[in-house]
Amino acid sequence: MAYNKVVYGGNVLIDLTEDTISADKLLSGYTAHGKDGNGITGTCSFDANTQDANATAAQILTGASGYVKGAKVSGTMANKGAVTGTIATKTGTYTVPAGYHNGSGKVSISSTEQAKIIAANIKSGVSILGVEGSYSGEGILTQTKTATPTTSQQTITPDANYYLSSVVVNAIPYEEKQNTAGGTTVTIG
Repeated sequence: MAYNKVVYGGNVLIDLTEDTISADKLLSGYTAHGKDGNGITGTCSFDANTQDANATAAQILTGASGYVKGAKVSGTMANKGAVTGTIATKTGTYTVPAGYHNGSGKVSISSTEQAKIIAANIKSGVSILGVEGSYSGEGILTQTKTATPTTSQQTITPDANYYLSSVVVNAIPYEEKQNTAGGTTVTIG
C-alpha cells in the first residue's frame, strides 16, 4: 500500500497529491514517487548537457537544428550533395564550394582535353596521365644534291616537298697542261 500524504500532529509532513511527475518526464534510470505515492522509474532520454558543445550555425545543415550550450541553433550550411567540376588547362584548378558534400562528387579533366590525350599525340617513351606515347615523328622526304664550285655564288635548295639531307661539293676543277712556250698552264675552274 502506497502513501501519498503524511500528517503528524496536525501538520502535513509529506503531500504528493499535487505532484505532476510521471515516468515520461523523469530522466531514464531515476526513480521518484507519483502523486498516488507509488514509485515510478523515469523513461525520458532527451535531456543532455550541451555546455561543452561548440558547433556553429554554419556547421549544421540548413533545415536542421541542434543545441549548443543550452541554446537551439538552426543550421545555415548549404547541402551541395554531389558536386562536379572540370579542369580544362594544365594549370587549371577547381574551387570546391563551401557546404556539405555527400562524397559522390567528382572533378575531372574536361572531355575536350581528354580527347587530346591519346598515344598518337604523345612522344614515344613519354607517359601522360597513364597514356604511353607512340608518336615518333612524321617521315620526311630527304634528298642529296651535288654542286661544283664556280666563280659565282650558288644557293643550294631542296626540291619542293623535300629536305636536304646532304650537299656534296665537288673539288674545284684543276688542270695542268704543257704549253708551247715550254711552261705549264694551270686551269682552275
